[in-house]
Amino acid sequence: MSELSLRREIAAVCRRIYDKGFVAATDGNVTARLDSKRILATPSGVSKGDVTPDSLIICDMTGAKLSGPGKTTSEVLLHLAVYKARPDINAVVHAHPPYATALTVAGVSLADPVLPEVVVTFGRICTTKYATPASPEGPRAIRRLIKRCDALLLDRHGALAAGHSPWQAYFRLEKVEHAAHVVFLARQLGRVRKLTRAQVRLIVKATAHHGVAAKITLFDDSLAADAE
Repeated sequence: MSELSLRREIAAVCRRIYDKGFVAATDGNVTARLDSKRILATPSGVSKGDVTPDSLIICDMTGAKLSGPGKTTSEVLLHLAVYKARPDINAVVHAHPPYATALTVAGVSLADPVLPEVVVTFGRICTTKYATPASPEGPRAIRRLIKRCDALLLDRHGALAAGHSPWQAYFRLEKVEHAAHVVFLARQLGRVRKLTRAQVRLIVKATAHHGVAAKITLFDDSLAADAE
């Protein structure tokens, strides 16, 4: 993909994040790899609804700004931690979707198997330890989890999703928020029923037959321990 196409895709994703209400004011940030040494990033202090292809900045892999009209986002180190841990990832989206964020505030986990499509897409959605936003604590909180998870809830700080492209990262974020909304509603109606291990095995078998790789980290206790 050309740099111009990537800039346009990031701007479109930013607009979708804003229109969906996944951010307020100037919250959130989106980045994408340009190459092995540079990333495109949304600038600090700009509403995602106002991001344009020309307003993006270019940073190196330390977070230092190389070019662009704005300031580097304060969360750039969080994004760089993903890229350094996952050579297969080319884009990262961080936002504050209300239901997902609310669950972390209430201490409600999304790691349990509840929705088949979440099992297929993520295996489990873990919540990180709390980390002060825009501090070195953030990268440390996600470093081990992001190696095996494509999306994470950040304790009291929204959600982060990664993908091969900005759109894939965004759609993973959207799926996290949808799962959070469903769990929220289910808790209002009564108890949340979990899928059994047998049901999860059947989901994995069915999706594998159709060429969809389900995440088998669902029942890995060490993964859950990383988030505690």
